[in-house]
Amino acid sequence: MSSPKRMHPIAALLNILQHLKELFIPILLLLFFGNRGESEGMLYLIAVGVGLVLFLVSGFLSWYRFTYRVEENELRIEHGLLVRKKRYIPFERIQSLDVSEGILQRPFGLVKVKVETAAGSGNGEAEAVLTAIKKAEANAIHDLIVSAKRGSNPNEVEAFPDESVIYKMTMPDLLLLASTSGGVGVILSANLAIVFQFEEFIPYERVFQEMEQFISNGIMFISFVVFLGFFFVWLLAVIGTMLKYANFTLRKVEDDFIITRGLFEKRQFTIPLKRIQAIRISENIVRQPLGMATVYVESAGGSSSNEESSKVLFLPIIKRHNITQLLEPYLEDYEWNSKLSPAPPQALVRYLIRGALVSLPVIVVMVYLFQIWGLLSLGLLAVTSLWAYLQFKAAGWSLEQNMVTLRYRLIIKNTVYMRKNNVQSLSVKQSLFQKKKRLATVEAVVKSGQGGSGGKVLDLHEKDIAIIYNWYSRENSTVRME
Repeated sequence: MSSPKRMHPIAALLNILQHLKELFIPILLLLFFGNRGESEGMLYLIAVGVGLVLFLVSGFLSWYRFTYRVEENELRIEHGLLVRKKRYIPFERIQSLDVSEGILQRPFGLVKVKVETAAGSGNGEAEAVLTAIKKAEANAIHDLIVSAKRGSNPNEVEAFPDESVIYKMTMPDLLLLASTSGGVGVILSANLAIVFQFEEFIPYERVFQEMEQFISNGIMFISFVVFLGFFFVWLLAVIGTMLKYANFTLRKVEDDFIITRGLFEKRQFTIPLKRIQAIRISENIVRQPLGMATVYVESAGGSSSNEESSKVLFLPIIKRHNITQLLEPYLEDYEWNSKLSPAPPQALVRYLIRGALVSLPVIVVMVYLFQIWGLLSLGLLAVTSLWAYLQFKAAGWSLEQNMVTLRYRLIIKNTVYMRKNNVQSLSVKQSLFQKKKRLATVEAVVKSGQGGSGGKVLDLHEKDIAIIYNWYSRENSTVRME
Protein backbone atom coordinates (compact mmCIF):
# COMPACT_ATOMS: atom_id res chain seq x y z
CA MET A 1 0.00 0.00 0.00
CA SER A 2 3.02 2.30 -0.38
CA SER A 3 1.90 3.72 -3.73
CA PRO A 4 -0.49 6.73 -3.58
CA LYS A 5 -4.15 5.85 -4.08
CA ARG A 6 -7.27 7.87 -4.76
CA MET A 7 -10.58 7.24 -3.10
CA HIS A 8 -13.48 5.84 -5.08
CA PRO A 9 -15.02 8.45 -7.47
CA ILE A 10 -18.19 8.41 -5.37
CA ALA A 11 -16.17 10.51 -2.90
CA ALA A 12 -16.34 13.41 -5.38
CA LEU A 13 -20.13 13.22 -5.38
CA LEU A 14 -20.22 13.06 -1.59
CA ASN A 15 -18.04 16.19 -1.38
CA ILE A 16 -20.38 18.04 -3.74
CA LEU A 17 -23.47 16.99 -1.78
CA GLN A 18 -21.84 18.15 1.46
CA HIS A 19 -21.14 21.60 0.00
CA LEU A 20 -24.66 21.84 -1.41
CA LYS A 21 -26.10 20.91 1.97
CA GLU A 22 -24.21 23.76 3.63
CA LEU A 23 -25.42 26.23 0.98
CA PHE A 24 -28.99 24.96 0.67
CA ILE A 25 -30.57 27.95 2.45
CA PRO A 26 -28.59 30.62 0.49
CA ILE A 27 -29.50 28.93 -2.80
CA LEU A 28 -33.15 28.72 -1.72
CA LEU A 29 -33.17 32.44 -0.88
CA LEU A 30 -31.63 33.26 -4.24
CA LEU A 31 -34.39 31.35 -5.96
CA PHE A 32 -37.04 33.16 -3.91
CA PHE A 33 -35.65 36.63 -4.53
CA GLY A 34 -34.90 35.83 -8.17
CA ASN A 35 -38.60 35.87 -9.06
CA ARG A 36 -39.10 39.64 -8.69
CA GLY A 37 -38.52 40.44 -12.38
CA GLU A 38 -37.98 38.45 -15.55
CA SER A 39 -34.52 39.84 -16.44
CA GLU A 40 -33.35 40.02 -12.84
CA GLY A 41 -34.68 36.54 -12.15
CA MET A 42 -32.78 35.18 -15.14
CA LEU A 43 -29.53 36.67 -13.77
CA TYR A 44 -30.13 34.98 -10.43
CA LEU A 45 -30.76 31.64 -12.15
CA ILE A 46 -27.58 32.04 -14.19
CA ALA A 47 -25.65 32.83 -10.98
CA VAL A 48 -27.04 29.71 -9.34
CA GLY A 49 -26.17 27.64 -12.40
CA VAL A 50 -22.60 28.95 -12.50
CA GLY A 51 -22.26 28.24 -8.78
CA LEU A 52 -23.42 24.65 -9.26
CA VAL A 53 -20.91 24.14 -12.08
CA LEU A 54 -18.13 25.50 -9.88
CA PHE A 55 -19.16 23.09 -7.12
CA LEU A 56 -19.05 20.18 -9.56
CA VAL A 57 -15.58 21.13 -10.77
CA SER A 58 -14.32 21.82 -7.24
CA GLY A 59 -15.67 18.49 -5.97
CA PHE A 60 -14.00 16.59 -8.81
CA LEU A 61 -10.65 18.37 -8.38
CA SER A 62 -10.73 17.87 -4.60
CA TRP A 63 -11.20 14.14 -5.14
CA TYR A 64 -8.54 13.98 -7.85
CA ARG A 65 -5.94 15.81 -5.76
CA PHE A 66 -6.59 13.72 -2.62
CA THR A 67 -4.31 10.68 -2.28
CA TYR A 68 -3.43 8.38 0.60
CA ARG A 69 -0.92 5.64 1.21
CA VAL A 70 0.61 3.58 4.00
CA GLU A 71 4.39 3.79 4.25
CA GLU A 72 6.93 3.32 7.04
CA ASN A 73 4.25 2.74 9.68
CA GLU A 74 2.48 5.98 8.77
CA LEU A 75 -0.77 6.89 7.08
CA ARG A 76 0.25 9.57 4.59
CA ILE A 77 -2.33 11.90 3.04
CA GLU A 78 -1.79 14.58 0.41
CA HIS A 79 -4.52 17.00 -0.68
CA GLY A 80 -5.25 20.58 -1.73
CA LEU A 81 -6.29 22.36 -4.94
CA LEU A 82 -3.86 25.28 -5.15
CA VAL A 83 -1.60 24.54 -2.19
CA ARG A 84 -0.49 20.93 -1.80
CA LYS A 85 -0.80 19.82 1.84
CA LYS A 86 0.75 16.71 3.37
CA ARG A 87 -0.25 14.99 6.58
CA TYR A 88 1.68 12.06 8.03
CA ILE A 89 0.01 10.19 10.89
CA PRO A 90 2.22 7.64 12.73
CA PHE A 91 0.43 4.41 13.61
CA GLU A 92 1.32 4.75 17.30
CA ARG A 93 -0.70 8.00 17.46
CA ILE A 94 -3.82 6.42 15.98
CA GLN A 95 -6.28 5.54 18.73
CA SER A 96 -9.12 4.18 16.62
CA LEU A 97 -10.64 3.82 13.17
CA ASP A 98 -14.37 4.58 13.11
CA VAL A 99 -15.94 2.90 10.09
CA SER A 100 -19.37 3.62 8.61
CA GLU A 101 -21.34 2.54 5.54
CA GLY A 102 -23.66 5.21 4.16
CA ILE A 103 -26.47 4.72 1.67
CA LEU A 104 -24.26 5.87 -1.22
CA GLN A 105 -21.22 3.86 -0.15
CA ARG A 106 -22.94 0.53 0.44
CA PRO A 107 -23.94 -0.35 -3.18
CA PHE A 108 -20.29 -0.06 -4.19
CA GLY A 109 -18.92 -2.06 -1.23
CA LEU A 110 -17.30 1.06 0.22
CA VAL A 111 -16.89 2.45 3.73
CA LYS A 112 -16.06 5.80 5.30
CA VAL A 113 -13.11 5.74 7.72
CA LYS A 114 -12.45 8.36 10.39
CA VAL A 115 -8.98 8.30 11.89
CA GLU A 116 -8.99 9.39 15.53
CA THR A 117 -5.85 10.21 17.49
CA ALA A 118 -5.27 11.01 21.14
CA ALA A 119 -4.60 14.70 20.45
CA GLY A 120 -7.05 15.20 17.58
CA SER A 121 -6.38 17.43 14.58
CA GLY A 122 -6.41 20.67 16.58
CA ASN A 123 -9.45 22.10 14.78
CA GLY A 124 -12.15 19.96 16.41
CA GLU A 125 -12.34 17.53 13.46
CA ALA A 126 -11.13 13.96 13.05
CA GLU A 127 -7.41 13.64 12.30
CA ALA A 128 -8.23 12.33 8.83
CA VAL A 129 -11.27 11.12 6.90
CA LEU A 130 -11.27 8.67 4.00
CA THR A 131 -14.74 9.24 2.58
CA ALA A 132 -15.02 6.23 0.26
CA ILE A 133 -12.58 3.31 0.19
CA LYS A 134 -13.02 -0.43 -0.24
CA LYS A 135 -13.81 -2.50 2.85
CA ALA A 136 -10.78 -4.66 2.14
CA GLU A 137 -8.53 -1.59 2.20
CA ALA A 138 -10.02 -0.39 5.48
CA ASN A 139 -9.43 -3.85 7.00
CA ALA A 140 -5.88 -3.90 5.65
CA ILE A 141 -5.12 -0.49 7.21
CA HIS A 142 -6.61 -1.71 10.51
CA ASP A 143 -4.45 -4.84 10.45
CA LEU A 144 -1.31 -2.85 9.64
CA ILE A 145 -1.96 -0.50 12.56
CA VAL A 146 -2.56 -3.41 14.96
CA SER A 147 0.54 -5.28 13.80
CA ALA A 148 2.71 -2.15 14.05
CA LYS A 149 1.60 -1.58 17.64
CA ARG A 150 2.31 -5.22 18.50
CA GLY A 151 5.55 -5.36 16.55
CA SER A 152 4.31 -8.43 14.71
CA ASN A 153 3.86 -9.52 11.12
CA PRO A 154 0.65 -8.08 9.60
CA ASN A 155 -0.01 -11.39 7.83
CA GLU A 156 -0.36 -13.02 11.26
CA VAL A 157 -3.01 -10.58 12.52
CA GLU A 158 -6.44 -12.14 12.69
CA ALA A 159 -9.55 -10.12 11.92
CA PHE A 160 -10.94 -10.47 15.44
CA PRO A 161 -8.52 -12.29 17.80
CA ASP A 162 -9.73 -13.19 21.27
CA GLU A 163 -13.16 -11.79 20.52
CA SER A 164 -16.08 -11.97 22.94
CA VAL A 165 -19.57 -10.58 22.42
CA ILE A 166 -20.60 -8.63 25.51
CA TYR A 167 -23.99 -7.31 24.48
CA LYS A 168 -26.33 -7.65 21.49
CA MET A 169 -29.57 -5.72 21.40
CA THR A 170 -32.73 -7.74 20.80
CA MET A 171 -35.79 -6.49 18.93
CA PRO A 172 -37.83 -5.98 22.17
CA ASP A 173 -34.93 -3.94 23.60
CA LEU A 174 -34.76 -1.89 20.40
CA LEU A 175 -38.49 -1.14 20.54
CA LEU A 176 -38.23 -0.15 24.20
CA LEU A 177 -35.21 2.07 23.48
CA ALA A 178 -36.96 3.82 20.60
CA SER A 179 -40.26 4.37 22.39
CA THR A 180 -38.64 5.81 25.53
CA SER A 181 -35.97 8.01 23.91
CA GLY A 182 -35.90 11.81 23.94
CA GLY A 183 -35.95 12.07 20.15
CA VAL A 184 -39.56 13.28 20.04
CA GLY A 185 -38.77 16.67 21.57
CA VAL A 186 -35.74 17.11 19.32
CA ILE A 187 -37.74 16.44 16.15
CA LEU A 188 -40.64 18.66 17.26
CA SER A 189 -38.40 21.61 18.16
CA ALA A 190 -36.40 21.21 14.94
CA ASN A 191 -39.58 21.24 12.85
CA LEU A 192 -40.84 24.39 14.58
CA ALA A 193 -37.48 26.09 14.11
CA ILE A 194 -37.50 25.31 10.39
CA VAL A 195 -41.11 26.43 9.91
CA PHE A 196 -40.58 29.80 11.56
CA GLN A 197 -37.53 30.51 9.40
CA PHE A 198 -39.99 31.35 6.61
CA GLU A 199 -42.20 33.82 8.46
CA GLU A 200 -41.54 36.46 5.80
CA PHE A 201 -42.91 34.23 3.07
CA ILE A 202 -45.79 32.50 4.87
CA PRO A 203 -48.71 34.70 6.11
CA TYR A 204 -48.76 33.26 9.63
CA GLU A 205 -51.06 35.97 10.96
CA ARG A 206 -53.74 35.17 8.42
CA VAL A 207 -53.24 31.44 8.96
CA PHE A 208 -53.67 31.85 12.72
CA GLN A 209 -56.82 33.94 12.22
CA GLU A 210 -58.35 31.27 10.02
CA MET A 211 -57.25 28.64 12.51
CA GLU A 212 -58.83 30.54 15.40
CA GLN A 213 -62.16 30.70 13.59
CA PHE A 214 -61.93 27.03 12.70
CA ILE A 215 -61.07 26.07 16.27
CA SER A 216 -64.11 27.87 17.61
CA ASN A 217 -66.27 25.72 15.34
CA GLY A 218 -64.53 22.40 15.87
CA ILE A 219 -62.55 22.17 19.12
CA MET A 220 -62.85 18.40 19.32
CA PHE A 221 -61.69 17.91 15.76
CA ILE A 222 -58.68 20.18 16.28
CA SER A 223 -57.77 18.33 19.47
CA PHE A 224 -57.82 15.10 17.52
CA VAL A 225 -55.64 16.60 14.76
CA VAL A 226 -53.13 17.87 17.34
CA PHE A 227 -53.02 14.42 18.92
CA LEU A 228 -52.37 12.84 15.52
CA GLY A 229 -49.61 15.38 14.90
CA PHE A 230 -47.80 14.52 18.11
CA PHE A 231 -48.30 10.83 17.48
CA PHE A 232 -46.77 11.22 14.01
CA VAL A 233 -43.74 13.04 15.47
CA TRP A 234 -43.35 10.30 18.10
CA LEU A 235 -43.58 7.65 15.38
CA LEU A 236 -40.87 9.39 13.33
CA ALA A 237 -38.60 9.46 16.38
CA VAL A 238 -39.23 5.76 17.05
CA ILE A 239 -38.48 4.78 13.45
CA GLY A 240 -35.36 6.98 13.35
CA THR A 241 -34.01 5.47 16.57
CA MET A 242 -34.69 1.93 15.41
CA LEU A 243 -32.87 2.51 12.13
CA LYS A 244 -29.93 4.13 13.92
CA TYR A 245 -29.42 1.43 16.57
CA ALA A 246 -30.56 -1.69 14.72
CA ASN A 247 -28.19 -4.66 15.11
CA PHE A 248 -26.34 -2.92 17.97
CA THR A 249 -23.51 -5.18 19.12
CA LEU A 250 -20.75 -4.60 21.67
CA ARG A 251 -17.64 -6.79 21.40
CA LYS A 252 -14.39 -6.96 23.35
CA VAL A 253 -11.42 -7.59 21.05
CA GLU A 254 -8.17 -7.80 23.04
CA ASP A 255 -7.70 -4.29 24.48
CA ASP A 256 -10.47 -2.63 22.43
CA PHE A 257 -14.23 -2.41 22.65
CA ILE A 258 -15.87 -2.45 19.21
CA ILE A 259 -19.44 -1.21 18.67
CA THR A 260 -21.36 -1.86 15.46
CA ARG A 261 -24.85 -0.55 14.76
CA GLY A 262 -27.22 0.78 12.11
CA LEU A 263 -29.48 -0.54 9.38
CA PHE A 264 -29.23 1.92 6.46
CA GLU A 265 -25.99 3.49 7.67
CA LYS A 266 -23.82 0.86 9.31
CA ARG A 267 -21.27 2.28 11.73
CA GLN A 268 -18.39 0.84 13.71
CA PHE A 269 -16.69 2.52 16.68
CA THR A 270 -13.47 1.37 18.30
CA ILE A 271 -12.86 2.35 21.95
CA PRO A 272 -9.41 1.46 23.27
CA LEU A 273 -9.60 0.37 26.89
CA LYS A 274 -6.88 2.84 27.90
CA ARG A 275 -8.91 5.77 26.53
CA ILE A 276 -11.86 5.15 28.86
CA GLN A 277 -11.99 7.96 31.42
CA ALA A 278 -15.32 7.37 33.15
CA ILE A 279 -18.48 5.27 33.04
CA ARG A 280 -21.85 7.06 33.18
CA ILE A 281 -25.14 5.31 33.96
CA SER A 282 -28.17 7.41 32.98
CA GLU A 283 -31.80 6.78 33.93
CA ASN A 284 -34.45 9.00 32.37
CA ILE A 285 -37.88 9.57 33.88
CA VAL A 286 -39.54 6.97 31.65
CA ARG A 287 -36.98 4.17 31.95
CA GLN A 288 -36.22 4.51 35.65
CA PRO A 289 -39.63 3.20 36.86
CA LEU A 290 -39.10 0.23 34.52
CA GLY A 291 -35.73 -0.51 36.12
CA MET A 292 -33.93 0.27 32.85
CA ALA A 293 -30.83 2.40 32.29
CA THR A 294 -28.36 3.52 29.60
CA VAL A 295 -24.58 3.23 29.94
CA TYR A 296 -22.17 5.74 28.36
CA VAL A 297 -18.38 5.71 28.17
CA GLU A 298 -16.50 9.00 28.47
CA SER A 299 -13.51 8.62 26.18
CA ALA A 300 -10.36 10.72 25.82
CA GLY A 301 -9.26 11.95 22.42
CA GLY A 302 -11.59 12.13 19.45
CA SER A 303 -12.96 15.29 17.87
CA SER A 304 -15.01 17.94 19.63
CA SER A 305 -17.36 18.27 16.65
CA ASN A 306 -18.31 14.59 16.94
CA GLU A 307 -19.78 13.89 20.34
CA GLU A 308 -20.06 10.18 19.54
CA SER A 309 -16.27 9.89 19.57
CA SER A 310 -16.06 11.12 23.17
CA LYS A 311 -19.38 10.26 24.85
CA VAL A 312 -20.01 6.79 23.46
CA LEU A 313 -23.30 4.97 23.90
CA PHE A 314 -22.01 1.73 25.39
CA LEU A 315 -25.18 -0.10 26.42
CA PRO A 316 -28.28 1.58 24.92
CA ILE A 317 -30.80 0.00 27.26
CA ILE A 318 -30.35 -2.62 29.96
CA LYS A 319 -31.78 -3.65 33.30
CA ARG A 320 -30.10 -1.57 36.00
CA HIS A 321 -29.26 -4.57 38.15
CA ASN A 322 -27.62 -6.40 35.22
CA ILE A 323 -24.98 -3.74 34.54
CA THR A 324 -22.54 -4.93 37.19
CA GLN A 325 -22.73 -8.57 36.13
CA LEU A 326 -22.22 -7.62 32.47
CA LEU A 327 -19.34 -5.12 32.78
CA GLU A 328 -17.41 -6.33 35.83
CA PRO A 329 -15.42 -9.03 33.94
CA TYR A 330 -14.25 -6.48 31.34
CA LEU A 331 -13.78 -3.35 33.46
CA GLU A 332 -12.12 -4.81 36.52
CA ASP A 333 -10.73 -1.49 37.80
CA TYR A 334 -14.19 -0.16 38.61
CA GLU A 335 -16.04 -0.74 41.89
CA TRP A 336 -19.65 -1.29 40.87
CA ASN A 337 -21.13 -2.23 44.23
CA SER A 338 -20.04 0.76 46.30
CA LYS A 339 -22.67 2.01 48.73
CA LEU A 340 -23.35 5.69 48.09
CA SER A 341 -23.66 8.17 50.95
CA PRO A 342 -26.68 10.50 50.50
CA ALA A 343 -26.91 14.27 50.86
CA PRO A 344 -27.59 15.37 54.49
CA PRO A 345 -31.17 16.18 55.61
CA GLN A 346 -30.49 19.95 55.88
CA ALA A 347 -29.81 20.03 52.13
CA LEU A 348 -33.47 19.29 51.35
CA VAL A 349 -34.51 22.88 52.10
CA ARG A 350 -32.01 24.24 49.58
CA TYR A 351 -33.23 21.84 46.89
CA LEU A 352 -36.85 22.90 47.55
CA ILE A 353 -35.93 26.59 47.41
CA ARG A 354 -34.24 26.13 44.04
CA GLY A 355 -37.34 24.38 42.75
CA ALA A 356 -39.58 27.16 44.03
CA LEU A 357 -37.43 29.82 42.36
CA VAL A 358 -38.21 28.18 39.04
CA SER A 359 -41.99 28.08 39.49
CA LEU A 360 -42.82 31.20 41.56
CA PRO A 361 -42.07 33.80 38.83
CA VAL A 362 -44.32 31.89 36.43
CA ILE A 363 -47.09 31.72 39.05
CA VAL A 364 -46.87 35.47 39.77
CA VAL A 365 -47.14 36.31 36.06
CA MET A 366 -50.08 33.92 35.55
CA VAL A 367 -51.99 35.36 38.56
CA TYR A 368 -51.34 38.91 37.36
CA LEU A 369 -52.59 38.16 33.84
CA PHE A 370 -55.48 35.81 34.58
CA GLN A 371 -56.32 36.71 38.22
CA ILE A 372 -58.42 33.96 39.80
CA TRP A 373 -57.77 31.50 36.95
CA GLY A 374 -54.07 32.11 37.33
CA LEU A 375 -54.19 30.36 40.71
CA LEU A 376 -54.37 27.09 38.79
CA SER A 377 -50.69 27.58 38.07
CA LEU A 378 -50.02 26.74 41.75
CA GLY A 379 -49.93 23.15 40.52
CA LEU A 380 -46.58 24.02 38.98
CA LEU A 381 -45.20 24.63 42.48
CA ALA A 382 -46.20 21.10 43.48
CA VAL A 383 -44.49 19.69 40.38
CA THR A 384 -41.21 21.57 40.93
CA SER A 385 -41.25 20.65 44.64
CA LEU A 386 -41.60 16.99 43.76
CA TRP A 387 -38.79 17.28 41.24
CA ALA A 388 -36.58 19.04 43.80
CA TYR A 389 -37.22 16.21 46.24
CA LEU A 390 -36.21 13.65 43.61
CA GLN A 391 -33.02 15.61 42.97
CA PHE A 392 -32.29 15.56 46.70
CA LYS A 393 -32.87 11.82 46.91
CA ALA A 394 -30.62 11.19 43.91
CA ALA A 395 -27.63 13.14 45.29
CA GLY A 396 -24.90 10.86 46.60
CA TRP A 397 -21.22 9.95 46.57
CA SER A 398 -18.79 7.18 47.44
CA LEU A 399 -15.03 6.66 47.55
CA GLU A 400 -12.89 3.64 46.99
CA GLN A 401 -9.13 3.53 47.06
CA ASN A 402 -8.80 4.37 43.37
CA MET A 403 -12.27 5.53 42.37
CA VAL A 404 -14.86 8.19 43.12
CA THR A 405 -18.55 7.81 42.31
CA LEU A 406 -20.89 10.80 42.06
CA ARG A 407 -24.65 10.60 41.59
CA TYR A 408 -26.90 13.54 40.76
CA ARG A 409 -30.04 14.46 38.85
CA LEU A 410 -30.98 17.38 36.62
CA ILE A 411 -33.67 15.89 34.42
CA ILE A 412 -31.95 12.52 34.05
CA LYS A 413 -30.47 10.66 36.99
CA ASN A 414 -26.73 10.12 36.40
CA THR A 415 -24.22 7.96 38.24
CA VAL A 416 -20.62 8.62 37.18
CA TYR A 417 -17.74 6.26 38.02
CA MET A 418 -14.29 7.91 37.74
CA ARG A 419 -10.92 6.38 38.50
CA LYS A 420 -8.57 8.60 40.49
CA ASN A 421 -5.80 8.71 37.90
CA ASN A 422 -8.32 9.87 35.25
CA VAL A 423 -9.72 12.81 37.25
CA GLN A 424 -8.26 15.97 35.71
CA SER A 425 -9.53 18.38 38.37
CA LEU A 426 -11.68 18.47 41.47
CA SER A 427 -13.55 21.67 42.44
CA VAL A 428 -15.10 22.49 45.81
CA LYS A 429 -17.48 25.45 46.06
CA GLN A 430 -19.21 26.93 49.10
CA SER A 431 -21.49 29.96 49.10
CA LEU A 432 -22.37 32.02 52.19
CA PHE A 433 -25.77 30.35 52.36
CA GLN A 434 -24.20 26.90 52.13
CA LYS A 435 -21.69 27.79 54.83
CA LYS A 436 -24.50 28.51 57.31
CA LYS A 437 -25.84 25.00 56.73
CA ARG A 438 -22.32 23.47 56.66
CA LEU A 439 -22.84 22.38 53.07
CA ALA A 440 -20.73 22.58 49.90
CA THR A 441 -20.70 21.47 46.26
CA VAL A 442 -18.16 19.12 44.66
CA GLU A 443 -17.39 18.62 40.97
CA ALA A 444 -14.96 16.15 39.40
CA VAL A 445 -13.89 16.45 35.75
CA VAL A 446 -12.29 13.88 33.45
CA LYS A 447 -10.99 14.40 29.93
CA SER A 448 -13.66 13.65 27.34
CA GLY A 449 -13.09 14.38 23.66
CA GLN A 450 -11.34 17.74 23.33
CA GLY A 451 -12.98 19.04 26.52
CA GLY A 452 -14.07 17.65 29.85
CA SER A 453 -16.97 15.84 31.46
CA GLY A 454 -17.74 14.35 34.84
CA GLY A 455 -20.15 14.82 37.72
CA LYS A 456 -21.33 17.57 40.07
CA VAL A 457 -23.22 17.05 43.33
CA LEU A 458 -24.83 19.97 45.15
CA ASP A 459 -25.10 20.47 48.91
CA LEU A 460 -23.11 17.66 50.45
CA HIS A 461 -22.02 17.92 54.07
CA GLU A 462 -18.75 19.71 54.80
CA LYS A 463 -17.23 16.61 56.37
CA ASP A 464 -18.06 14.54 53.26
CA ILE A 465 -16.51 17.20 51.03
CA ALA A 466 -13.38 17.16 53.21
CA ILE A 467 -13.06 13.38 52.78
CA ILE A 468 -13.27 13.70 48.98
CA TYR A 469 -10.89 16.68 49.01
CA ASN A 470 -8.25 14.88 51.07
CA TRP A 471 -8.59 11.69 49.02
CA TYR A 472 -7.76 13.54 45.82
CA SER A 473 -5.35 16.21 47.08
CA ARG A 474 -2.78 13.83 48.59
CA GLU A 475 -1.26 13.09 45.20
CA ASN A 476 -2.74 15.85 43.06
CA SER A 477 -2.39 19.62 43.00
CA THR A 478 -5.38 20.50 40.84
CA VAL A 479 -8.00 20.78 43.57
CA ARG A 480 -9.75 24.16 43.37
CA MET A 481 -11.39 25.79 46.38
CA GLU A 482 -13.94 28.48 45.48
